[in-house]
Amino acid sequence: MNIPANLKYTKDHEWIAIDGDIATIGITDFAQKELGDIVYVEVETLDQTLDKDEVFGTVEAVKTVSDLFLPLTGEIIEFNEELETEPELVNSDAYGKGWMVKLKISDVSEIDTLLSDEQYKELIGA
Repeated sequence: MNIPANLKYTKDHEWIAIDGDIATIGITDFAQKELGDIVYVEVETLDQTLDKDEVFGTVEAVKTVSDLFLPLTGEIIEFNEELETEPELVNSDAYGKGWMVKLKISDVSEIDTLLSDEQYKELIGA
């Protein structure tokens, strides 16, 4: 199981890469494996400011639809448009081309509430 040490994680299986006050967010390798083949990613919150833990979109797999929860408060400034035509990128490259949104972080102190790679491994029993 791929759980990069340079990222932060949530209990809802999102990963977060932080660069200054910008966070890139996607779902973890564990989550995409649990969901199976992803057929659609929907994010209708572009240019909106949302609170931590609010739903920012959904990911649809062959058998289920799952909500995506924002790990930090901020404004969604970018959506990975490649996912509109290639949602399977989430399955094939969860931590790379499969990223979902970029967020301008409103409250950087919330970063301290995220899980480290070791804490996330413990959560999923890896």
